[in-house]
Amino acid sequence: MRRSKFTARLAALVPTATLIIATAVIASGPAQAADDDKVPYWASVDAEIANLRVGPGDTYKIDWIYRRPHLPVKVIRREGSWRLIQDPDGTKGWMRDLLLSRNRAARVKAGALVEMHAEGNGHSRMLWKLEPGVIGLLGDCKDGWCPFDATGHKGFVREDSLWGTGAP
Repeated sequence: MRRSKFTARLAALVPTATLIIATAVIASGPAQAADDDKVPYWASVDAEIANLRVGPGDTYKIDWIYRRPHLPVKVIRREGSWRLIQDPDGTKGWMRDLLLSRNRAARVKAGALVEMHAEGNGHSRMLWKLEPGVIGLLGDCKDGWCPFDATGHKGFVREDSLWGTGAP
């Protein structure tokens, strides 16, 4: 059976069109799922260097440059791939979503030294004293105590002495 030039061209285009449609569906899936996230939520800086801008885009002025991986932040608003964040000092600005992680972290609040204990209670052995500003990875807090890992120094810290815990 002989095919016309139109039929041959159409047959050649169908696999390409199918690939384009399939790629568009796959590419839009995760982005749409990410847009379902509710704000506010806790996140942490996931880069050695992260720019905080005055607006949601690369053309906006850089207001701060963060050089503290795992710095906890509160995400207050989403706009495309940009997030309006608040840092522990109260500074707000826009950061690209790729520079943030959902891995929870916390920072020791200002004030006196904070004790890190071997277990989640004040009667357990004290392991370390943490200075204000120390940043660490955060576990699930329970009964007022949080598992806390400050660069390999692991233990439990009172939840009320950390910024980045509780409801955002």
